[in-house]
Amino acid sequence: MNFDAVLDRKNTGSMKWDMMEKLNKPKDVLPLWVADMDFKAPDGVIQVLEERIKHGVFGYTKPTSAYYNAIINWMEKRHDWKVKKESIVATPGIVPVLNFIIQEFTQKGDGVLIQRPVYHPFSKAIIQNDRTLINSPLVLNENRYEIDFLDFENKIRDNQVKLFILCSPHNPVGRVWTNEELKTMGDICIKHNVLILVDEIHHDLVFKSYKHIPFASLGQKYANYCITCTAPSKTFNLAGLKVANIIIDNQEILDKFKAYLQRISLMSINMLGISACEAAYQTGGAWLDGLMDYIDENKKYVKEFIEEKFSMINVIDSEATYLLWIDFRNLGLTNKKLEAFMLNEAKLWLNDGYIFGEEGSGFQRMNIACPRSTLVQALKQLEQALQKLI
Repeated sequence: MNFDAVLDRKNTGSMKWDMMEKLNKPKDVLPLWVADMDFKAPDGVIQVLEERIKHGVFGYTKPTSAYYNAIINWMEKRHDWKVKKESIVATPGIVPVLNFIIQEFTQKGDGVLIQRPVYHPFSKAIIQNDRTLINSPLVLNENRYEIDFLDFENKIRDNQVKLFILCSPHNPVGRVWTNEELKTMGDICIKHNVLILVDEIHHDLVFKSYKHIPFASLGQKYANYCITCTAPSKTFNLAGLKVANIIIDNQEILDKFKAYLQRISLMSINMLGISACEAAYQTGGAWLDGLMDYIDENKKYVKEFIEEKFSMINVIDSEATYLLWIDFRNLGLTNKKLEAFMLNEAKLWLNDGYIFGEEGSGFQRMNIACPRSTLVQALKQLEQALQKLI
């Protein structure tokens, strides 16, 4: 895969490249916001999709044994996690499942715990379903985010928390949680009978010095208390094909979840998504290794550029994902002024940090899953804008 190749994605209906006017952004901004890579999917995936389309019949389709085996083999090979076929439920995506789980496993007014700054659909799902959002914020300590376990347990105990949504690896701060951190959170939740919904969509996008540990792989007592959300979408840039793999080891929870899907008549997924997922997990290993090497170099390039040019800006050293969390607080700008500066002066469209919670105020999230030339252009624009500002 030539990750340096620049693809023209304009006029394709791309949310990332074609939604400037609709979302009230300037037409000439460079988009580095939503978690969508500017790379083609692996050749093996494209070939399988081409063959499936040539077949010409697009009727109702169910996952095959090959589909389940591809997931099972991938999880064991890549993550040392043995998953049973019976535990896998295919769905059209993870964000809908966040809402399904909140609706089915909690009641109105119940507390649902998150760790801000965190993926903003978590907050939206809690609030729009009339649950009580409980926040145990992460703590930034010497350029690395950590968990305040005392606050974590106190928030659970004092707020009738019934569900904890864990982002692992964490979006946007890029943490890969350690075995000790995961077990400590798990033990607290088990102690207080709190169900754990684990969003592991970025589980494959981990840099070489780190190791993602699936929460359910910690042991049976942890697996019995969790619902794990995985997908090939972030790993292989397949988000538009709408396929996710929900893994539930606890039979009672699994039955309840399946019954909910039956009640809302959501028992099938996109047939091309099924084919793409199967092909990605069967053939995409080498592509993914190359991708992560490229993203790692992109990360180093951005960090070194900013450290050399602008000491007042700090890039959090991420351990996973292709999303950089950048601290602009020393510029002294309000959230709205920082947003306007990025859009109108730097001509860059990043994610504003405050959407991930007030702990993200003064930060921006930058998508670096793009050709190096795109980053060179982005940083040149940022440099010129900052020179004028300073």
